[in-house]
Amino acid sequence: MSDRGRGSFRGGRGGPISRGRGHGPSPSTGSADKPKREAILDLSKYVNERIRVKFTGGREVTGVLKGYDQLLNLVLDDVEEQVELPEPRVRSLGLVVLRGPTIILLSPVDGSEEIANPFLSQE
Repeated sequence: MSDRGRGSFRGGRGGPISRGRGHGPSPSTGSADKPKREAILDLSKYVNERIRVKFTGGREVTGVLKGYDQLLNLVLDDVEEQVELPEPRVRSLGLVVLRGPTIILLSPVDGSEEIANPFLSQE
């Protein structure tokens, strides 16, 4: 009884670390077999360009694209938010990280122009 807690390992916390049992890829298999997942959109041509982003809920921002990932999370610099209510104004936000799942529209500012909606009834 005097050697309780010493001697052979019985499991629990603080025991030896066992690799390759459900804790990530094992060194023998590696990730060389799997092809790398590509992003849905190729945003590389818009890096360091000004883009406009609309979100679910109606918010809209413009800024310079600095980075992105395959989930469409974006890093924008010099961001300005277009606030419509209670009065139209522009709010400066600086450097921001935008979550991809909340984005509904992404477009370049330069090289695009607003056109009239042809489906609206003429009044």
